[in-house]
Amino acid sequence: MLPHKVRQKLSLVPGTKFACRVANGSIVLTPQTRSQGRPRLVRDPASGLMVTRGAPGGPVVTSERVRAILAEFP
Repeated sequence: MLPHKVRQKLSLVPGTKFACRVANGSIVLTPQTRSQGRPRLVRDPASGLMVTRGAPGGPVVTSERVRAILAEFP
């Protein structure tokens, strides 16, 4: 099993398939991502504001995830 922080950083979801190869004596796993489609602009029914909506099954962007990504920048 991959550690939670690794899965979170790579936006891996349950059921993600991997390609597997051997390189320099190490096993290399590469996620085989499906096309999630492009985000699109929609009007939020509650606020009336334009918001982006990702494809169904795409990664969920939370405040915690944004903070973690921003913390990686100098």
